[in-house]
Amino acid sequence: MGDNDRKLLIVEDDPGLLNQLKWCFEGYEVYTAEDRETAIAELRRHEPAVVLQDLGLPPKPEGVEEGLATLRDTIKLAPHTKVIVVTGNGDQENALTAIAQGAYDFYEKPVDTDTLKLLVDRAFSIAELEAENRRLQHQVSESPLDGIVAASEGMLAVCKMIEKVAPTDVTTLLLGESGTGKELLARALHRCSPRADNNFVAINCAAIPENLLESELFGHEKGAFTGAVKTTPGKVEVANGGTLFLDEIGDMPMPLQAKMLRFLQERVIERVGGREEISVDVRVVCATNQNPESLIQQQLFREDLYYRVAEITINIPPYRDREEGRLILARTLLQKYCKKQKRALNGFSDDAIQAIEAYSWPGNVRELENKIKGAVIMADGKLVTAEDLGLNVDLDQAESLNLREVRQHAETKAIRVALTKSYGNISKAAELLGITRPTLYDLLSKYGLSAEAYSKKAVG
Repeated sequence: MGDNDRKLLIVEDDPGLLNQLKWCFEGYEVYTAEDRETAIAELRRHEPAVVLQDLGLPPKPEGVEEGLATLRDTIKLAPHTKVIVVTGNGDQENALTAIAQGAYDFYEKPVDTDTLKLLVDRAFSIAELEAENRRLQHQVSESPLDGIVAASEGMLAVCKMIEKVAPTDVTTLLLGESGTGKELLARALHRCSPRADNNFVAINCAAIPENLLESELFGHEKGAFTGAVKTTPGKVEVANGGTLFLDEIGDMPMPLQAKMLRFLQERVIERVGGREEISVDVRVVCATNQNPESLIQQQLFREDLYYRVAEITINIPPYRDREEGRLILARTLLQKYCKKQKRALNGFSDDAIQAIEAYSWPGNVRELENKIKGAVIMADGKLVTAEDLGLNVDLDQAESLNLREVRQHAETKAIRVALTKSYGNISKAAELLGITRPTLYDLLSKYGLSAEAYSKKAVG
């Protein structure tokens, strides 16, 4: 942005001073206003990055009420705009009030144009830097898969697998806790596949009653049962040429599992009440939040079906295990819902960041999304707080990033494990740790540990 396309709005009711300021900033694209109504209209029309505003505006130019009201309207309408308020000589109390209400800076009369120009130039520089930062934040560590934010090592590995598997027709099983984004990843598999222009059809095997699930999947002929007034194709037929997503397949009833196995083996179906075999060309993606091997042991899931649906298995890490990706995803969701709710929030407060990192997130990404959606509506300030998120966690238990504390924790843990394995034998423990005996003695003294507590005599 060059000086010639920088937009500056000057709000001043003194014609003489207004002309002086217009002359001072003739290198800028200057717009002017003499009262609140005109100022807001010019703000809407031209969207200036910087506003230079007198606090004393009509109808009561001797007071500051109208000027502060104009400031509040400006910040509410354009929160990223830098407002420099101009106050009377010695009027620091009102200047500080303006700063507290969102003004970027203030300047006291009488006006020195050189100083004022310096303030305005700096405001433009800050506005440009912030605009560039917002632009870059919209490009946060996203994977090539649309809509999926992958910044942690685990999620990057998941996305790489999806990119490799997507072009094939291999049946894929997505394993992950509830709320980790299994359907989002299934849709990504579809979008990255040659079938992307055809249907993506999803069915939740746990949400449909057992007596209706077969009809939903395979369709039914007219008169097949009471209420079957016409022949209706099932989800499998609707997905022909595209992708069929079977969510929560671990809850599929055992009798239906046999028919699903035949469909996967032969790619043919029969509608309920029908005898005609119908060939279908469908890519199948399945998902469950349960452990399939445990279900097999409990005789709740067929082993042969498991091997059919799990030709490729992708394990999705829970949100709490996504480490550095947690905050990036939270910020991305915050931007998403600020845009939807038309709210201008600047991010998370320090206590919110600590709470996001410390909370266990049993509901995973779905829980995070719900909390952020509510916080965007409830937040009173410019930053979302832990209270806005509804997170009440013990911040003293939050993971430390202090390298000295991290190292101490890691060293004491390793020493305890080594002493446990060696039954308190210093030589063996030092060997396991890859250090000398004197070094181990120093560390034991430093951390107040005793090898004797781990000896065979102590544990016997």
